[in-house]
Amino acid sequence: MMQRQFFTQSRPHQYRWLLMLPLSLSSVFSSSYVIASTTSTTIEASQIDSTAADVQPEKVMTPATPQACLALDGSAERLSCYDTALGRQALQASDTKPAATEPEISTIDTLKAATAAPDLESAADLLSSLNPFNAKNSPPIHPDLSLLDRRWELSEQSKLGRFNIRANRPVYLLPAMYTSRTNDLPTSPNPLNQSQTAQELQHVETKFQLSLKTKAVEGVFGQHGDLWIGYTQVSRWQVYNDAASRPFRETNYEPEASLIFNTNYQLFGWQGRLLGLSINHQSNGRALPLSRSWNRAILNVGLEKNNWVVMLRPWYHFSEETDRDDNADIEDFTGKGEVQIVHKRNQHEYALLLRHNLESGNKSKGALQFDWTFPVKGSLRGHVQVFDGYGESLIDYNHRATYVGLGISLNNWY
Repeated sequence: MMQRQFFTQSRPHQYRWLLMLPLSLSSVFSSSYVIASTTSTTIEASQIDSTAADVQPEKVMTPATPQACLALDGSAERLSCYDTALGRQALQASDTKPAATEPEISTIDTLKAATAAPDLESAADLLSSLNPFNAKNSPPIHPDLSLLDRRWELSEQSKLGRFNIRANRPVYLLPAMYTSRTNDLPTSPNPLNQSQTAQELQHVETKFQLSLKTKAVEGVFGQHGDLWIGYTQVSRWQVYNDAASRPFRETNYEPEASLIFNTNYQLFGWQGRLLGLSINHQSNGRALPLSRSWNRAILNVGLEKNNWVVMLRPWYHFSEETDRDDNADIEDFTGKGEVQIVHKRNQHEYALLLRHNLESGNKSKGALQFDWTFPVKGSLRGHVQVFDGYGESLIDYNHRATYVGLGISLNNWY
């Protein structure tokens, strides 16, 4: 009789009891990185399906499922993603068709029968329920329903592979940005950063933001954690200031690296979907006395509910020596963290950003920013932005003003 051959694939949720065994003996999080190894099966060359021999080299974009392609905005890019996903699924279906009889008895099943203990499994289940990284705590997340999943490729079904260029933050152009108070003479506690010559600035300028990111490493710790590299640039252009030769008043450059984890837990009716840590640098690239910069470590906690997303982002400021720091007191004005709330409704997106220094009385300072994007015609979207408080830009970190901008949006948050 011809020997039966099977392709086997290791899936963590199929062997949940095996993950629970070390989990009950050690801490929950340390055990979540244990990876069960499956028994290798020999395959004769004569029985390999002819379709497998024609497999094409792996493309740059490697979506885990067709649903992952929903996160792509470009029609051509999304269509190519679907072709890749569906073609790979067809190959896997033909190659992994199980035999009709004699069900496989794996080494894992034998080990389970030998080591199963009701009380041990109960304890493991209890500990597992406390683990926010355990996907069994909540129903599976569909990429088309989870805003955070579409943006960060959190679940296995939404993975698109590495080095695909994605939007990091919104991309927009505001031809008209009005400010109630211009900052003609920027200041700082450092004497070397005290401007002595007043600038001739107009109240109306142009503002635009570019922001991109890509996934550099997928599965930093086994199947957990993706490393993203991002870059954001925001410019304020005095394009209507002919007397001053239409200068770029301020441009902020912000590279960052973020380690993002997929979580799945419930908190007061909200679903915890994301946990991450970012290392962030922001500067305006200018010489003294107008140089401004700072470095931060930012904790990212993402929760969502229906079409609402809340991002909590407290940060730690890596301070420098006072005589070398461009803006030693920046946290007193721009705050010690921020909260971002985004809501999508009927093709409209509303985003609210709150920052505060966690002080009271006269020392209480921070900022509020509201963005509204809406459909205009076809794919053209309008953008309204309102900002009030400190730190609309780095050069204005200790300058309070109100800004109102109107323009177009090229890419939203979600």
